[in-house]
Amino acid sequence: MLVRTLLSAASWLRKPQAGVPLTDLAWTHMIRFGILGFGLHAAKRLTPGFALARNCRVTALSRRTLDKARESARHFEIPLAFDSSETLCRSPEVDCVFVTTPNSCHLADVLLALKCGKPVLCEKPMGMHADDCRKMVEAARHANLLLGVAQVFRFEESTARLRERVASGQIGRIVFARSEFSFPGGPGHARTWINDPAVAGGGPIADVGVHCIDTLRYILQDEVVRVSARGVQDNVSGQLEAAAALALEFSRGTLGTVLVSFRAEYRTPLEFVGETGVLRAEDGLNVERPITLELRHSGSVVETEQVSNQDAYAKQVDAFAAAVEGKAKFPIPGEEGWKNQEILDAAYRGMKSGRAEAVAKVG
Repeated sequence: MLVRTLLSAASWLRKPQAGVPLTDLAWTHMIRFGILGFGLHAAKRLTPGFALARNCRVTALSRRTLDKARESARHFEIPLAFDSSETLCRSPEVDCVFVTTPNSCHLADVLLALKCGKPVLCEKPMGMHADDCRKMVEAARHANLLLGVAQVFRFEESTARLRERVASGQIGRIVFARSEFSFPGGPGHARTWINDPAVAGGGPIADVGVHCIDTLRYILQDEVVRVSARGVQDNVSGQLEAAAALALEFSRGTLGTVLVSFRAEYRTPLEFVGETGVLRAEDGLNVERPITLELRHSGSVVETEQVSNQDAYAKQVDAFAAAVEGKAKFPIPGEEGWKNQEILDAAYRGMKSGRAEAVAKVG
Protein backbone atom coordinates (compact mmCIF):
# COMPACT_ATOMS: atom_id res chain seq x y z
CA MET A 1 0.00 0.00 0.00
CA LEU A 2 2.85 2.41 0.83
CA VAL A 3 4.52 1.83 -2.54
CA ARG A 4 1.29 2.45 -4.42
CA THR A 5 0.55 5.59 -2.43
CA LEU A 6 3.99 7.06 -3.00
CA LEU A 7 3.93 6.20 -6.68
CA SER A 8 0.53 7.80 -7.05
CA ALA A 9 1.81 10.95 -5.40
CA ALA A 10 4.87 11.00 -7.63
CA SER A 11 2.70 10.55 -10.71
CA TRP A 12 0.55 13.51 -9.67
CA LEU A 13 3.54 15.75 -9.01
CA ARG A 14 5.41 15.01 -12.21
CA LYS A 15 4.53 14.09 -15.78
CA PRO A 16 6.15 10.96 -17.27
CA GLN A 17 9.24 11.78 -19.31
CA ALA A 18 10.83 9.53 -21.92
CA GLY A 19 13.38 7.40 -20.11
CA VAL A 20 13.16 9.40 -16.87
CA PRO A 21 11.83 7.64 -13.73
CA LEU A 22 9.00 9.36 -11.92
CA THR A 23 10.37 8.21 -8.60
CA ASP A 24 13.34 6.44 -7.05
CA LEU A 25 11.15 4.02 -5.15
CA ALA A 26 12.83 0.73 -4.24
CA TRP A 27 11.51 -1.67 -6.88
CA THR A 28 14.36 -4.08 -6.15
CA HIS A 29 12.04 -6.56 -4.44
CA MET A 30 9.81 -6.69 -7.50
CA ILE A 31 10.53 -7.99 -11.00
CA ARG A 32 10.13 -4.98 -13.28
CA PHE A 33 8.23 -5.46 -16.54
CA GLY A 34 8.38 -3.24 -19.59
CA ILE A 35 5.29 -3.55 -21.79
CA LEU A 36 6.17 -3.26 -25.45
CA GLY A 37 3.23 -2.00 -27.51
CA PHE A 38 0.90 -0.76 -24.77
CA GLY A 39 -2.59 -0.91 -26.31
CA LEU A 40 -6.13 -2.03 -25.56
CA HIS A 41 -5.17 -5.44 -24.18
CA ALA A 42 -2.58 -3.95 -21.84
CA ALA A 43 -5.02 -1.31 -20.62
CA LYS A 44 -8.03 -3.61 -20.20
CA ARG A 45 -6.43 -6.86 -19.00
CA LEU A 46 -2.76 -6.57 -18.12
CA THR A 47 -2.74 -3.51 -15.87
CA PRO A 48 -5.55 -4.87 -13.63
CA GLY A 49 -3.58 -8.13 -13.48
CA PHE A 50 -0.38 -6.38 -12.45
CA ALA A 51 -2.36 -4.49 -9.79
CA LEU A 52 -3.15 -7.86 -8.18
CA ALA A 53 0.32 -9.33 -8.70
CA ARG A 54 2.50 -9.99 -5.67
CA ASN A 55 6.07 -10.01 -6.96
CA CYS A 56 6.16 -7.89 -10.11
CA ARG A 57 5.22 -4.44 -11.39
CA VAL A 58 5.22 -2.48 -14.63
CA THR A 59 7.94 0.16 -14.70
CA ALA A 60 7.93 1.06 -18.41
CA LEU A 61 5.76 1.07 -21.50
CA SER A 62 6.16 1.95 -25.13
CA ARG A 63 3.76 3.23 -27.78
CA ARG A 64 4.24 4.47 -31.33
CA THR A 65 4.29 8.12 -30.28
CA LEU A 66 5.77 9.67 -27.17
CA ASP A 67 2.64 11.70 -26.49
CA LYS A 68 0.50 8.55 -26.41
CA ALA A 69 3.11 6.75 -24.31
CA ARG A 70 3.16 9.60 -21.78
CA GLU A 71 -0.64 9.70 -21.70
CA SER A 72 -0.87 5.97 -20.90
CA ALA A 73 1.94 6.22 -18.35
CA ARG A 74 0.19 9.07 -16.55
CA HIS A 75 -3.15 7.28 -16.54
CA PHE A 76 -1.78 3.98 -15.22
CA GLU A 77 0.94 5.49 -13.01
CA ILE A 78 3.80 3.78 -14.83
CA PRO A 79 7.16 5.48 -14.26
CA LEU A 80 8.74 5.29 -17.74
CA ALA A 81 7.29 6.17 -21.14
CA PHE A 82 9.05 5.39 -24.43
CA ASP A 83 8.38 5.68 -28.14
CA SER A 84 11.34 3.43 -28.94
CA SER A 85 11.19 -0.35 -28.53
CA GLU A 86 14.96 -0.63 -28.29
CA THR A 87 15.25 2.09 -25.65
CA LEU A 88 12.68 0.30 -23.50
CA CYS A 89 14.43 -3.04 -23.97
CA ARG A 90 17.79 -1.54 -22.98
CA SER A 91 16.47 0.34 -19.96
CA PRO A 92 18.20 -0.65 -16.70
CA GLU A 93 14.80 -0.14 -15.01
CA VAL A 94 13.34 -3.10 -16.96
CA ASP A 95 14.08 -6.69 -15.92
CA CYS A 96 11.93 -8.42 -18.54
CA VAL A 97 9.80 -7.49 -21.53
CA PHE A 98 6.14 -8.28 -22.19
CA VAL A 99 5.54 -8.13 -25.97
CA THR A 100 1.94 -7.04 -26.64
CA THR A 101 2.36 -5.53 -30.09
CA PRO A 102 0.24 -6.71 -33.06
CA ASN A 103 1.03 -10.22 -34.30
CA SER A 104 3.18 -9.18 -37.25
CA CYS A 105 5.59 -7.41 -34.86
CA HIS A 106 6.13 -10.31 -32.46
CA LEU A 107 9.13 -11.86 -34.18
CA ALA A 108 11.13 -8.64 -34.47
CA ASP A 109 10.17 -7.47 -30.98
CA VAL A 110 11.03 -10.77 -29.28
CA LEU A 111 14.37 -10.98 -31.08
CA LEU A 112 15.13 -7.36 -30.11
CA ALA A 113 14.39 -7.96 -26.42
CA LEU A 114 16.51 -11.11 -26.41
CA LYS A 115 19.33 -9.23 -28.14
CA CYS A 116 19.13 -6.67 -25.34
CA GLY A 117 19.52 -9.48 -22.80
CA LYS A 118 15.97 -9.44 -21.47
CA PRO A 119 13.69 -12.42 -20.76
CA VAL A 120 10.51 -12.17 -22.84
CA LEU A 121 6.85 -13.00 -22.31
CA CYS A 122 5.11 -12.83 -25.71
CA GLU A 123 1.40 -12.47 -26.33
CA LYS A 124 -0.44 -15.10 -28.32
CA PRO A 125 -0.48 -16.10 -31.11
CA MET A 126 3.27 -16.20 -30.74
CA GLY A 127 3.98 -15.61 -34.45
CA MET A 128 2.49 -15.24 -37.89
CA HIS A 129 3.74 -18.70 -38.86
CA ALA A 130 5.44 -21.60 -37.10
CA ASP A 131 8.80 -20.61 -38.54
CA ASP A 132 8.57 -17.32 -36.62
CA CYS A 133 8.16 -19.28 -33.41
CA ARG A 134 11.07 -21.56 -34.26
CA LYS A 135 13.32 -18.52 -34.73
CA MET A 136 12.24 -17.06 -31.38
CA VAL A 137 12.76 -20.32 -29.51
CA GLU A 138 16.18 -20.89 -31.06
CA ALA A 139 17.23 -17.30 -30.30
CA ALA A 140 16.18 -17.68 -26.67
CA ARG A 141 18.07 -20.96 -26.38
CA HIS A 142 21.18 -19.40 -27.93
CA ALA A 143 20.99 -16.42 -25.56
CA ASN A 144 20.15 -18.67 -22.59
CA LEU A 145 17.19 -16.44 -21.79
CA LEU A 146 13.65 -17.23 -20.74
CA LEU A 147 10.95 -17.06 -23.42
CA GLY A 148 7.32 -17.62 -22.48
CA VAL A 149 4.01 -17.32 -24.28
CA ALA A 150 1.01 -15.63 -22.64
CA GLN A 151 -1.63 -18.36 -22.86
CA VAL A 152 -3.34 -16.85 -19.86
CA PHE A 153 -6.23 -19.29 -19.62
CA ARG A 154 -3.85 -21.95 -18.29
CA PHE A 155 -3.83 -19.84 -15.13
CA GLU A 156 -7.59 -19.89 -14.66
CA GLU A 157 -9.13 -21.78 -11.77
CA SER A 158 -11.82 -23.21 -14.07
CA THR A 159 -9.16 -24.61 -16.40
CA ALA A 160 -7.20 -26.09 -13.48
CA ARG A 161 -10.27 -27.79 -12.00
CA LEU A 162 -11.36 -29.24 -15.35
CA ARG A 163 -7.84 -30.57 -15.91
CA GLU A 164 -7.84 -32.19 -12.46
CA ARG A 165 -11.29 -33.72 -12.93
CA VAL A 166 -10.46 -35.10 -16.38
CA ALA A 167 -7.13 -36.51 -15.16
CA SER A 168 -8.83 -38.19 -12.18
CA GLY A 169 -11.03 -40.21 -14.55
CA GLN A 170 -14.21 -38.66 -13.20
CA ILE A 171 -15.97 -39.06 -16.57
CA GLY A 172 -13.88 -41.88 -17.98
CA ARG A 173 -12.06 -41.77 -21.29
CA ILE A 174 -12.72 -38.50 -23.09
CA VAL A 175 -14.53 -39.06 -26.39
CA PHE A 176 -15.33 -35.45 -27.37
CA ALA A 177 -13.87 -32.10 -26.30
CA ARG A 178 -15.36 -28.77 -27.32
CA SER A 179 -14.24 -25.16 -27.00
CA GLU A 180 -15.78 -22.04 -28.49
CA PHE A 181 -14.76 -18.39 -28.50
CA SER A 182 -16.69 -15.68 -30.26
CA PHE A 183 -17.14 -11.93 -29.92
CA PRO A 184 -18.26 -9.04 -32.15
CA GLY A 185 -15.05 -8.01 -33.91
CA GLY A 186 -16.45 -6.23 -36.93
CA PRO A 187 -16.39 -2.53 -37.87
CA GLY A 188 -15.74 -0.24 -34.91
CA HIS A 189 -13.78 -2.77 -32.87
CA ALA A 190 -10.96 -1.06 -30.99
CA ARG A 191 -8.33 -3.45 -32.35
CA THR A 192 -8.79 -2.38 -35.96
CA TRP A 193 -5.79 -4.43 -37.08
CA ILE A 194 -7.47 -7.81 -36.39
CA ASN A 195 -9.05 -7.65 -39.85
CA ASP A 196 -5.78 -6.78 -41.60
CA PRO A 197 -4.10 -9.97 -42.91
CA ALA A 198 -0.66 -8.31 -43.09
CA VAL A 199 -0.80 -7.47 -39.39
CA ALA A 200 -2.99 -10.19 -37.85
CA GLY A 201 -1.93 -13.12 -40.01
CA GLY A 202 -5.36 -14.69 -39.61
CA GLY A 203 -8.89 -14.08 -38.37
CA PRO A 204 -10.53 -15.58 -35.26
CA ILE A 205 -8.68 -18.89 -35.71
CA ALA A 206 -5.41 -17.10 -34.93
CA ASP A 207 -6.80 -14.53 -32.51
CA VAL A 208 -8.96 -16.63 -30.17
CA GLY A 209 -8.83 -20.11 -31.71
CA VAL A 210 -5.30 -20.36 -30.34
CA HIS A 211 -6.79 -20.00 -26.83
CA CYS A 212 -9.32 -22.77 -27.50
CA ILE A 213 -6.67 -25.10 -28.91
CA ASP A 214 -4.20 -24.45 -26.11
CA THR A 215 -6.85 -24.93 -23.42
CA LEU A 216 -7.97 -28.28 -24.85
CA ARG A 217 -4.35 -29.44 -25.13
CA TYR A 218 -3.70 -28.42 -21.55
CA ILE A 219 -6.83 -29.93 -19.99
CA LEU A 220 -6.56 -33.19 -21.94
CA GLN A 221 -2.77 -33.35 -21.50
CA ASP A 222 -2.65 -34.59 -25.07
CA GLU A 223 -1.40 -33.37 -28.44
CA VAL A 224 -3.23 -32.61 -31.69
CA VAL A 225 -2.01 -34.73 -34.59
CA ARG A 226 -4.40 -33.70 -37.40
CA VAL A 227 -6.69 -30.73 -38.10
CA SER A 228 -9.58 -30.11 -40.47
CA ALA A 229 -10.96 -26.60 -40.88
CA ARG A 230 -13.73 -24.71 -42.63
CA GLY A 231 -14.12 -20.94 -42.64
CA VAL A 232 -16.48 -18.30 -43.98
CA GLN A 233 -15.66 -14.77 -45.11
CA ASP A 234 -17.66 -11.58 -45.46
CA ASN A 235 -17.18 -8.07 -46.80
CA VAL A 236 -15.44 -6.96 -43.59
CA SER A 237 -13.06 -9.89 -43.16
CA GLY A 238 -11.99 -9.87 -46.81
CA GLN A 239 -9.50 -12.67 -47.36
CA LEU A 240 -9.50 -13.59 -43.66
CA GLU A 241 -12.10 -15.84 -42.07
CA ALA A 242 -14.94 -14.18 -40.15
CA ALA A 243 -15.92 -17.46 -38.51
CA ALA A 244 -14.55 -21.00 -38.59
CA ALA A 245 -15.02 -24.55 -37.37
CA LEU A 246 -12.04 -26.79 -36.60
CA ALA A 247 -11.98 -30.54 -36.03
CA LEU A 248 -9.00 -31.71 -33.97
CA GLU A 249 -7.72 -35.28 -33.74
CA PHE A 250 -5.76 -35.95 -30.55
CA SER A 251 -3.11 -38.62 -30.22
CA ARG A 252 -5.11 -40.71 -27.70
CA GLY A 253 -8.26 -40.73 -29.84
CA THR A 254 -10.25 -37.79 -28.47
CA LEU A 255 -12.03 -35.74 -31.14
CA GLY A 256 -12.12 -32.00 -30.49
CA THR A 257 -14.14 -29.19 -32.01
CA VAL A 258 -13.28 -25.50 -31.93
CA LEU A 259 -15.76 -22.85 -33.10
CA VAL A 260 -14.61 -19.24 -33.42
CA SER A 261 -16.12 -16.04 -34.78
CA PHE A 262 -15.71 -12.28 -34.98
CA ARG A 263 -19.46 -11.91 -35.67
CA ALA A 264 -21.30 -13.90 -32.99
CA GLU A 265 -22.05 -12.61 -29.51
CA TYR A 266 -19.48 -13.20 -26.78
CA ARG A 267 -19.32 -16.77 -25.49
CA THR A 268 -16.58 -19.19 -24.38
CA PRO A 269 -18.07 -22.58 -23.41
CA LEU A 270 -15.93 -25.62 -22.62
CA GLU A 271 -17.26 -29.18 -22.64
CA PHE A 272 -15.73 -32.64 -22.20
CA VAL A 273 -17.82 -35.70 -23.00
CA GLY A 274 -16.51 -38.91 -21.48
CA GLU A 275 -17.66 -42.51 -21.51
CA THR A 276 -19.30 -42.11 -18.10
CA GLY A 277 -20.29 -38.45 -17.90
CA VAL A 278 -19.93 -34.85 -19.05
CA LEU A 279 -17.99 -31.91 -17.63
CA ARG A 280 -18.89 -28.45 -18.88
CA ALA A 281 -18.50 -24.78 -18.07
CA GLU A 282 -20.56 -22.09 -19.74
CA ASP A 283 -18.18 -19.22 -20.55
CA GLY A 284 -15.37 -21.32 -19.10
CA LEU A 285 -12.69 -18.90 -20.34
CA ASN A 286 -14.32 -15.81 -18.86
CA VAL A 287 -12.27 -13.82 -16.32
CA GLU A 288 -14.89 -11.25 -15.32
CA ARG A 289 -17.48 -13.25 -13.39
CA PRO A 290 -17.71 -16.53 -11.43
CA ILE A 291 -17.77 -19.72 -13.49
CA THR A 292 -19.97 -22.71 -12.66
CA LEU A 293 -18.55 -26.13 -13.49
CA GLU A 294 -21.14 -28.84 -14.05
CA LEU A 295 -20.85 -32.61 -13.82
CA ARG A 296 -23.61 -34.39 -15.72
CA HIS A 297 -24.72 -38.00 -15.71
CA SER A 298 -27.59 -39.38 -17.80
CA GLY A 299 -28.53 -35.87 -18.95
CA SER A 300 -28.86 -34.43 -15.43
CA VAL A 301 -26.58 -32.12 -13.44
CA VAL A 302 -25.38 -34.12 -10.43
CA GLU A 303 -22.71 -31.76 -9.10
CA THR A 304 -21.72 -28.09 -9.49
CA GLU A 305 -18.69 -26.12 -8.41
CA GLN A 306 -18.29 -22.35 -8.63
CA VAL A 307 -14.83 -20.87 -9.19
CA SER A 308 -13.33 -17.47 -9.95
CA ASN A 309 -10.86 -16.65 -12.70
CA GLN A 310 -10.35 -13.00 -11.77
CA ASP A 311 -6.69 -13.41 -10.79
CA ALA A 312 -5.58 -15.32 -13.94
CA TYR A 313 -3.61 -12.38 -15.35
CA ALA A 314 -1.93 -11.76 -11.99
CA LYS A 315 -0.97 -15.44 -11.71
CA GLN A 316 0.51 -15.32 -15.21
CA VAL A 317 2.88 -12.41 -14.57
CA ASP A 318 3.78 -13.61 -11.08
CA ALA A 319 4.67 -17.01 -12.54
CA PHE A 320 6.88 -15.40 -15.15
CA ALA A 321 8.51 -13.18 -12.52
CA ALA A 322 9.25 -16.27 -10.38
CA ALA A 323 10.88 -17.91 -13.40
CA VAL A 324 12.98 -14.80 -14.07
CA GLU A 325 14.21 -14.98 -10.48
CA GLY A 326 15.02 -18.67 -10.93
CA LYS A 327 12.49 -19.74 -8.30
CA ALA A 328 10.39 -21.91 -10.63
CA LYS A 329 9.99 -22.88 -14.27
CA PHE A 330 7.51 -20.89 -16.31
CA PRO A 331 4.82 -23.44 -17.23
CA ILE A 332 4.26 -22.14 -20.77
CA PRO A 333 7.67 -21.84 -22.47
CA GLY A 334 8.07 -20.66 -26.05
CA GLU A 335 7.94 -24.25 -27.28
CA GLU A 336 4.26 -24.34 -26.30
CA GLY A 337 3.55 -21.28 -28.42
CA TRP A 338 5.40 -22.98 -31.27
CA LYS A 339 3.24 -26.11 -30.88
CA ASN A 340 0.07 -24.03 -30.97
CA GLN A 341 1.29 -22.22 -34.08
CA GLU A 342 1.91 -25.53 -35.88
CA ILE A 343 -1.75 -26.38 -35.24
CA LEU A 344 -2.88 -22.98 -36.51
CA ASP A 345 -0.75 -23.39 -39.64
CA ALA A 346 -2.24 -26.84 -40.23
CA ALA A 347 -5.75 -25.42 -39.83
CA TYR A 348 -5.12 -22.72 -42.44
CA ARG A 349 -3.62 -25.32 -44.79
CA GLY A 350 -6.73 -27.42 -44.26
CA MET A 351 -9.01 -24.52 -45.16
CA LYS A 352 -7.24 -24.27 -48.51
CA SER A 353 -6.85 -27.99 -49.24
CA GLY A 354 -10.19 -29.21 -47.95
CA ARG A 355 -8.39 -32.11 -46.25
CA ALA A 356 -7.29 -33.05 -42.77
CA GLU A 357 -3.75 -31.77 -42.36
CA ALA A 358 -1.05 -33.33 -40.20
CA VAL A 359 0.45 -31.18 -37.44
CA ALA A 360 4.23 -30.93 -37.59
CA LYS A 361 6.14 -31.90 -34.47
CA VAL A 362 8.15 -29.28 -32.63
CA GLY A 363 11.86 -29.94 -32.24
